[in-house]
Amino acid sequence: MTSSNIKAWANVRETSHEIAEAIFELANNDEVLAQKIWEEGSDEVLPVAFAKTKEDYLFWGEEKIDRKNV
Repeated sequence: MTSSNIKAWANVRETSHEIAEAIFELANNDEVLAQKIWEEGSDEVLPVAFAKTKEDYLFWGEEKIDRKNV
């Protein structure tokens, strides 16, 4: 999936782009698996996502995630 498609996927789900990118990396660009990871969560996603940004907070849907809690 292209970067712009991942950003669109993230926007629809009100999820930070970094989290979406991490989900797709862990899902090996499999959109079905990415959706499952997004719905069910995965502890592996957050360290990868925060490594992509200097932001202190990211959003996974309606959930605000603080870097210091990762």
